[in-house]
Amino acid sequence: MRPDPELADRLKRHGQEHLLAWWDRLDATGRAQLASELSAIDLDQLDRLVAELVGEEADAAGSLAVDPERVQPIDVVRLPQTDGERIARRRAAELGADALAAGEVGVILVAGGSGTRLGFDGPKGTYPIGPVSRASLFQIHAEKIVALGRRHGRPVPLYVMTSPDNDEATRSFFESHGNFGLDRVRFFVQGQMPAVDRVTGKVLLAAPDHVALSPDGHGGTLAALAAAGPDGSPSCLEELRERGVRTLFYFQVDNPLVQIADPAYLGMHRQADAEMSFKVIERLTPDEKVGVVVMVDGVPQVIEYSDLPPVLANRRVPEGSLELWAGSIAIHVLERTFIERLVGDAKLPFHRAVKKVPFVDASGATVKPDGPNAVKFEQFIFDALPLAKRWAIVETDRPTEFEPLKNAVGPDSPETVHRRMSDLFGAWLEQAGATVPRRADGSVPFDVEISPLYALDAQELRSRLEPGFVVDGPTYLK
Repeated sequence: MRPDPELADRLKRHGQEHLLAWWDRLDATGRAQLASELSAIDLDQLDRLVAELVGEEADAAGSLAVDPERVQPIDVVRLPQTDGERIARRRAAELGADALAAGEVGVILVAGGSGTRLGFDGPKGTYPIGPVSRASLFQIHAEKIVALGRRHGRPVPLYVMTSPDNDEATRSFFESHGNFGLDRVRFFVQGQMPAVDRVTGKVLLAAPDHVALSPDGHGGTLAALAAAGPDGSPSCLEELRERGVRTLFYFQVDNPLVQIADPAYLGMHRQADAEMSFKVIERLTPDEKVGVVVMVDGVPQVIEYSDLPPVLANRRVPEGSLELWAGSIAIHVLERTFIERLVGDAKLPFHRAVKKVPFVDASGATVKPDGPNAVKFEQFIFDALPLAKRWAIVETDRPTEFEPLKNAVGPDSPETVHRRMSDLFGAWLEQAGATVPRRADGSVPFDVEISPLYALDAQELRSRLEPGFVVDGPTYLK
């Protein structure tokens, strides 16, 4: 059986006819799978990306295509230091609380990753990270959303972006836990892009019947939100519009400390009439692996840490601190209408990632390359910032809101996350009047955990904790 003539002709016109080399040897199932994957590739777009991001010129091109002198610090709403600033933040929190009470806020959780770097078999969101309870990342995030809805009298809908590789496992995990008590949770799947040969730009086959595909980056969240459901049902964006949700809180699954839909942050976003907002932390070292939020010719943008040249990374103010200090931690607020505009008119750019990608060679053998042989194409959510008409950049406190889980050992590992969570909850308990022992370095010597369903913050804990509470061993309040 010959392939569809229209498909074969389209591939030939774009120089990708090699993708059908094994067609005659495939069974009906393999042919159907390959034809489906090939038909989904936008070959016109791929031609543009290959011309722009593949080949010797792209390899040799500098990471940052802008004069460093044009890069300046961005204005940031700093952590409050004065009574006036604390009053202003409380007023912003009242505005954010009103939005939550009106049912105008939804939550987007990006959870397409696996636990490979953790030595864990499964979606990263299923990793048991609770210091005492061993609650999963998904459970901790979900319970915050449930508690948030209870506090403000309106359930907050959750939209979870999965990947093709972990979608089924993620859905099953939520189902087996009764969706953790959430009123509304919807899953949607991230898009994929073909990987191409680093030199020729030819699309690689992972198997004779399967294109080498990879997720299209966290910027793909926007297009995925706009895509219809697999059964032709309304897209997530259409559903959000029908529910009256105006404002979306976005975060990634690996950070258990995220203050989800923080009312003060929501309020400052609305006070600025912003289309997109960022939470940032102060970068401590020039080589810290977080993107840097800056202004370039008066336009806000993010420079990835890997693209930040030393002349910028090390630039300092007279007092000695880093001049470009605002580190992005992938916590954003976006207006639904802004997302609708982006997916309709202004597409996010693609970036190249040079990677090792196994592929089928001309003899039909699977090759596992020793070095980077391919280019993957990714979009980044922060590239939406220059397209926003108005924005707000808000500083948050690193110890209370940023401790991502990425590695099995060392920095950003279960050990560091447990320590940071225990120290945070220990501080809450002390603020509530409890007695909490401390090591010489100020850390809490025991694992301490507080379920969001028990207390969402230190203020709520203060209203619930019995007088005279003493921490004398591992402690879990639930």
